[in-house]
Amino acid sequence: MAAGGERPSGGARSFPPDLADSAGLWEEVVVEAPELLEGGPVEEVLGRLDRELVALHEVKRRLRELAALLLVGRLRRRLGLETASPTLHMCFTGNPGTGKTTVAMRMGELLYELGYVRKGHLVVASREDLVGQYVGHTAPRTREVLRRAMGGVLFIDEAYNIYRLDNERDYGQEAVELLLQTMESERGNLVVILAGYRDRMERFFSDVPGLGSRIAHHVDFPDYSLGELMAIARLMTREHRYRLSEEAEAALREHLRRRMRRPGFANGRSVRNALDRARMRQAVRIYEAVRRGRRLTAGDLFTIAGEDVEGRGLERGGARGGRGR
Repeated sequence: MAAGGERPSGGARSFPPDLADSAGLWEEVVVEAPELLEGGPVEEVLGRLDRELVALHEVKRRLRELAALLLVGRLRRRLGLETASPTLHMCFTGNPGTGKTTVAMRMGELLYELGYVRKGHLVVASREDLVGQYVGHTAPRTREVLRRAMGGVLFIDEAYNIYRLDNERDYGQEAVELLLQTMESERGNLVVILAGYRDRMERFFSDVPGLGSRIAHHVDFPDYSLGELMAIARLMTREHRYRLSEEAEAALREHLRRRMRRPGFANGRSVRNALDRARMRQAVRIYEAVRRGRRLTAGDLFTIAGEDVEGRGLERGGARGGRGR
């Protein structure tokens, strides 16, 4: 019983060592948890992730599970039930263009809203940022990257390139050792996300003792289907205030269907590249048409035609018309 015969109220309270002796008393303590409700900052970050990324349902589910763990952990700490922060270092596996960097960015925002990091910013690094070419260059480079990432998330894509086991003169081992030390000593101040192809990441973990044990969460990012890639294309065109004509949609679908079968396909990144080329072709087509005296309309400026996707407009000197094959 609280001092003066009063029952404890919601707010910061410390539980006795043996919870069983006072379970009934604490069952009546109300804990206010507005951050768990819809419309809170955490839900806003998760909602933004839903709006920004097509599909990836399993990835989003894993992030929601992690958010729930962290939210409940924060409530428990208010009552003195939990003091140690959970290990949040992660491994993202999957092919290029599957949304790993975007999810890492939202992860930083989520951790900031939950109070697990001070800033929530994202620092993206590669081997070139961490490993020097000469003796004495690697440690300063790696420490500088770690310094910039403190209070947020450090995202290392193709992390296995840091350490080349088959090259005894490679300086990557020094970067890995500093990274391991910091992941342990600063785990309450920095979250490290290692990313890359699944098979190569598995080999990386086996090559570097102690690394796998520091990674608490493994999230796999699957390739997109053709329908999901088209949904990504529509999302991108809306964001940039364009629209795809029916012919352009058909042409883009066929282009992606063929492109998916070839080496080097990069999922959402390949969609973005295709749309960037289409916007360039549209601009050239409009420019040439106006020079020939054609009147311009607002619809011309925001509509991507089939010829823009296929490139026939450039091949024919920017002429109008033509249906996508």
